[in-house]
Amino acid sequence: MILLIISAALFAGKSRLWRKQAALHADSTQIGNFVEPDFPFISTSVDARSLGTAFPKSNIAARTLALQLGDSAYVCFDTDLLRWSVAWTGKFLPMVQMAQISYRDFFNKNNQVTTVTGSPRIATGSYAGWSVEAPAFSDENRQPSWQPMPAEQGRWKGLYVFGKQAILQYTVGKSEISELPGAARFGSETAFTRTMQVGAGGTDLYFTAADVPNASGSEIKGQIAYVYQGAGKDSVTAVAVLGKSGGVQAGITNGRYLTVRIPASARSRDMAVAIWKGPASRRGEFEKYCRIKPAAMPDFRKGGPAHWKQAVTTAGKLAPDTAAYVTDQLTLPLPNPWKRNVRVADVGFFSNGRAAVVTFDGDVWTVDGISKNLAQLKWKRFASGLHEPMSIEIVKDSVYVFGREGIVRLHDINHDGEADFYENYSNIMQQSPESREWAADLVTAPDGNFYIAKGGSLDNGPGVTKAVAKGFRAGSDQNGSVIRIYEHGRKMEIVATGFRGPYLGMHPRTGALTASDQQGNFVPSTPIYLIKKGDYFGVEPTVHRKDQPEITRPLTWIPHNVDRSSISQAWVTSDRMGPLNGSLVHFSFGRPGLFRVLIDSAATNIQGGVSVIHADYPAPTSKGAMNPADGQLYVGGFNLWGSTSTGISALLRLRYTGKTSLLPGHFRAGKQGIVLGFDTPLDRKTAEDVSHYQIKRWNYKRTEEYGSGHFKTDGSKGEETLPVAGAYLSADNRKVLLLIPDMQEVEQMELNYTLRTTSGLATAEGFWFTVNDAGDMDLSRYGFKDVNLALLSVKNESAPVKAAKEAPATAQAGKALFQKMACAGCHSEGLKTDGMYGPPFQNLYKSRRTFEDGSTTVADEKYIRESILDPGRKVVKGYSPEMPSFEGVLSDNEIESITLYLKSLAGK
Repeated sequence: MILLIISAALFAGKSRLWRKQAALHADSTQIGNFVEPDFPFISTSVDARSLGTAFPKSNIAARTLALQLGDSAYVCFDTDLLRWSVAWTGKFLPMVQMAQISYRDFFNKNNQVTTVTGSPRIATGSYAGWSVEAPAFSDENRQPSWQPMPAEQGRWKGLYVFGKQAILQYTVGKSEISELPGAARFGSETAFTRTMQVGAGGTDLYFTAADVPNASGSEIKGQIAYVYQGAGKDSVTAVAVLGKSGGVQAGITNGRYLTVRIPASARSRDMAVAIWKGPASRRGEFEKYCRIKPAAMPDFRKGGPAHWKQAVTTAGKLAPDTAAYVTDQLTLPLPNPWKRNVRVADVGFFSNGRAAVVTFDGDVWTVDGISKNLAQLKWKRFASGLHEPMSIEIVKDSVYVFGREGIVRLHDINHDGEADFYENYSNIMQQSPESREWAADLVTAPDGNFYIAKGGSLDNGPGVTKAVAKGFRAGSDQNGSVIRIYEHGRKMEIVATGFRGPYLGMHPRTGALTASDQQGNFVPSTPIYLIKKGDYFGVEPTVHRKDQPEITRPLTWIPHNVDRSSISQAWVTSDRMGPLNGSLVHFSFGRPGLFRVLIDSAATNIQGGVSVIHADYPAPTSKGAMNPADGQLYVGGFNLWGSTSTGISALLRLRYTGKTSLLPGHFRAGKQGIVLGFDTPLDRKTAEDVSHYQIKRWNYKRTEEYGSGHFKTDGSKGEETLPVAGAYLSADNRKVLLLIPDMQEVEQMELNYTLRTTSGLATAEGFWFTVNDAGDMDLSRYGFKDVNLALLSVKNESAPVKAAKEAPATAQAGKALFQKMACAGCHSEGLKTDGMYGPPFQNLYKSRRTFEDGSTTVADEKYIRESILDPGRKVVKGYSPEMPSFEGVLSDNEIESITLYLKSLAGK
């Protein structure tokens, strides 16, 4: 991410960029609109605070259903507060949220807050839409809590899809409500209808049909209540009870709230109301319309007709067996009859090996035919309309999806291969509309409970809450947390806080819970954590505690150039993946690829390290799951936020071929050095040659700045190169002991090695680890008995290891650093901007930079150096300060090489 903020203005023409990706996504030209006209809803958030003086000022909702009612009429139903937040006519909501704006423009991250661009007709404020015994309203200026109303007052149960209609189901008090929203035309006017089945209950119920501030008068005429606006009362909003009222009565509270009272009853009953806003001169036409017989509620509980009857068949692509682990591709269903994009966010498996895939665009697909050769994969659309889901779990063959609306359980009532009921399993967790407060992850514990990870409310996009720290907005009180959701979804507890962007892993048998976090403000590099209740992980804006807890140390850190953007983890619980059986696998979005995580549980303070699982990763790797049928790990992911990969999305099978694995499979660190075990026997001559190992170490600094430079153990800038005093190979030829003088607790160590196996295979790899415990090791336990520990003191007394003399600075060396330091994931060497967090490098040198404070400068040598070492000092207008300092990472010579490389790209 070098020089992330060294640029002038954002490049125009973003709406055309998706066409340039046709070569990467062969079916990009076949992608239709995000909103499908024959499907009744999408889940979204909506900011309706600026509808005008005729509507309530406090009206914003994080979790709503945007319903298509037909004939250019729409309504948003707030599932937290069980209210119609806004109903309008004309255009549907603008598709400007992250999943929506990038749906066809794959790398467009310039999302916006959703507002109503049509003609608003009806609205209510940010208070509960229903109450018991008496109408109730909240303070107009109160701050939203971003959580559902108390369940005993009212709870969202879910939504039935019945053709083009959506039937809402919720409880109010002890009564169950089923509601069919609708719209009807009379003349040139539009009336909105609410057809309901109201269950038995022992108390009167009230709902707010409309909130009409600045009212100039009101009246009730029979079964219709009117509130007027304007000095001449020329505008009117009305609610009418349709058909036989059965005691249901329209009313007015405080001269502005149009309410409907439903009397207590020992049995369920049907009812309907119509709500209309228009010129008072059309009141008679509305009254005539209200004499019609209301439509009956459809028999929705048996399931509705299928929307997507066709299945899409694809043929997978098997990788050649060139290594121990290879990735086969499960070809995505592109194109498909609905011109739907398929950006895989996560994958889960039924007990028979059939898969379900959730996409970032809100769809769920099932996948049949996953065989050894993947010859005939059968993809079937199962659900749609979900709000930026990133996780899917299948528990006892039931599908659960976690998105911004909460955890949704999908039910195929009539067994036609499509979900009919979208059950609210749990929305007990808070969710703000902040675009970066992701519903990041969902995992299942062995006891049947769920754990979720919520992203921090990052300040690198449009926001609706106040800024609270560098890089963060307030968001909800649960952002940046890991939360336990108890079985049945009605109870929760905060498990850990202090995350920036957490993603999870869960051992399905032991219940071991892991997480990663995203490098950025307060997160100096990529960590992997083992989580226990009460942990705090160091991000101050998401501490959500007042006891000033200590920061829990990670299992391991991973350097920026190795994994600059981490995602989730998965445990290999199969007995068919060779040496990886029982291992923890970590997913990298930015690299992209997978890491094997080794855990030193013998240490007093548990510690770990990672090595790369080399394979072909054509798109970012985000989430994965074990297939119970073939025992292999399946991996899904999609591109958007900036990855070295240029692919859009992929679903992969990490397959064990039976060939020799060159991965390290055991790790121990302590006072004497490190022990690294391998999956295959090593050649003794090369393994015991100390010249085959290079070791460095450094610490990070956790500050409010983005990422961190590298610092020696004495606090000075830079990295320490350590000598290897001796190398020993165990009797079974599988474990190497490296004697390292002056072992200390340190946040980051890097081991690079070149070795051979006994069969002659060569390997040159790296291993990155953290030392949380530098205590004494029992070397005999690992097969090392005759170790000359005196070598440690001899080497310690000798002159420090001298770094190799650097070659002269060159543009070619700068280009190599561009790749090595992971700059290529955020910057292009040309003029490409799509998919890039940072500006392109071509023509950057000697161009004029304009900063957020209005000042300018020329991008000369001095400026380039400053931007590498202190990137937050001068932030170019139009960009976010999302680049770590390379202080202590790059030498003066390397910075000069990068400068020469930038000059070459500018022709200077």
